[in-house]
Amino acid sequence: MSRIVHFEIHASNPQVLIDFYSKLLGWSFNKFGEMDYWLIATGPQEQTGINGGLLKRPCAAPGESPAMNAFVCTACIDSLDESVAQATSLGARLAFPKMAIPGVGWLAYIKDPDGNTLGLMQFDEKVK
Repeated sequence: MSRIVHFEIHASNPQVLIDFYSKLLGWSFNKFGEMDYWLIATGPQEQTGINGGLLKRPCAAPGESPAMNAFVCTACIDSLDESVAQATSLGARLAFPKMAIPGVGWLAYIKDPDGNTLGLMQFDEKVK
């Protein structure tokens, strides 16, 4: 079975998304080499999860190139309501409102300031 081991976020303006994800999720970004590429640390190595990268988008906006498709990543957060409020205050738009995932928790989707979709999950096994 194959597992996701890395993700990438494409950005029209990398610094805007570096600021957004740093403030929203506490991620850290480190420039990798001379190219427009940043490694993303999403948490401590001993914590379950994956790290990723951010790069300058090769086309002007999502969907303009049929070869440019994307995965939707979902981040585990402590409070869905607080995270959605913070995301929108940082320039995100709500893409799909809070919904119950029975036995798992609460999920919502936002669009970051560059139009990328991000899932936000608050785990709560008591959700029915």
